[in-house]
Amino acid sequence: MGADTRELADVDEPTFTGLAQRHRRELHVHCYRMLGSFEDAEDTVQETFLRAWRRRETFEGRSTFRAWLYRIATNACLDLLARSRPEPATGGEVRWLQPYPDRLLDELPAAGADQPEAVAVARETIELAYLVAVQHLAPRPRAVLILRDVLGWPAKDVAELLGDSVNSVNSALQRARAGMREHLPAERQDWTGDADAGTRELVRRFTDASIATDIDGLAALLRDDVRCSMPPTPGLQIGRDAVVTGWIDDGFADLGHLRAVGTAVNRQPAVAFYLWRESEGAYLPLTLDVLRITGGAISAITTFHADRFARLELPERLPADAAS
Repeated sequence: MGADTRELADVDEPTFTGLAQRHRRELHVHCYRMLGSFEDAEDTVQETFLRAWRRRETFEGRSTFRAWLYRIATNACLDLLARSRPEPATGGEVRWLQPYPDRLLDELPAAGADQPEAVAVARETIELAYLVAVQHLAPRPRAVLILRDVLGWPAKDVAELLGDSVNSVNSALQRARAGMREHLPAERQDWTGDADAGTRELVRRFTDASIATDIDGLAALLRDDVRCSMPPTPGLQIGRDAVVTGWIDDGFADLGHLRAVGTAVNRQPAVAFYLWRESEGAYLPLTLDVLRITGGAISAITTFHADRFARLELPERLPADAAS
């Protein structure tokens, strides 16, 4: 009996849950793109499954079960945005942005070798730069953009989901694409996660210079137009001089002994830093720096607070003899 075509009215809850759980990760990533928050996405997927169970009799197989869940998830995201964030982001920052571990992205269904464009879209639309840009759109155009350009839904299906006409959806898509062009970087990032010696060496140099609190060494790795932010802390620094001045003013050079653990989030290289705490006799979590590398230099640094470490399955502490 096909999971995507059967009627669900008489399905028991364990069976229904099993069907829905097959799509959990991709629904979570969809909600994350809509919301920019890992935790809000988690809550919204739970809400999606609850709504789906309560409305299971409305599924009659006219669309796939997966598409039906996406409809419910999208509406759940729009409801949350209407309640909590009525205005799109402004300026260059998104204060509620959270990182998404690559190890969880690896759970997504993989596109085949004959679909390089789909692979590129999946990678580029989960990068932090994309997440920041899409948060500048109002919720409904944001949904149109993600459904059409990321998921590849036909305009008529998006129109049905949103209760709009096809013309309205196409118009919203054009406006959304124009809005994205205002905020997306012009260049693709160099990092692919593969054996790219140049970008891996750049990450190593960034890590070593950070541990040494070598501001000049770090500055040499930055593009002139580098952008630095630390959500949810307000503020966006643009340009090498502004970033370096910020580091100096924040007392980075006098921070203390650091150690680092490399990781990856949002299909970007990341470095988790730990600061020596004498009272604990160990290095404790400090920050997570997520790097965007373009043209052989660092074009963006997004720094997250240490409360993200547990979600990323990073060590809670490093011993005194931990190697950097």
